[in-house]
Amino acid sequence: MYLVGFPLLVIPFAVYNIIEFLMPGATLGAFWANIVANIPLASGEKWALSVGDLIIAISILILFIELLKATRLSSRSIIDHLLSTILFIIMLIEFLLVKQAATGTYFLLLVICFVDVVGGFSVTIRSAQRDITVDNEAIPRV
Repeated sequence: MYLVGFPLLVIPFAVYNIIEFLMPGATLGAFWANIVANIPLASGEKWALSVGDLIIAISILILFIELLKATRLSSRSIIDHLLSTILFIIMLIEFLLVKQAATGTYFLLLVICFVDVVGGFSVTIRSAQRDITVDNEAIPRV
């Protein structure tokens, strides 16, 4: 799999920045409130799905893939964790310093990226412990 060393959460980050900085009508989160669909529910109400909701849902699905990637132990996974951490730092700096990033949608993307970083390291460490120890006895390394 070629995507092991590439943090996939850069995709929603890039989409957010492209829309906020390159589309003239998308000012300070107004674009993210646009309704994509009204979905009728069994209760009779209609659920309004916004663009912001959609990008958050896609990001959560990507987060799931990222956590699955974290279970692999290789040099590519270390690079993936490093790049995910760098992406989180960049997103945090942008959230604090850039006015277009001061939206609820961007904050939730930032939280998802944080969960990716912490979860990825946690899963990798836990997986590495299982590879080294079996029934509390250390396996001699060759």
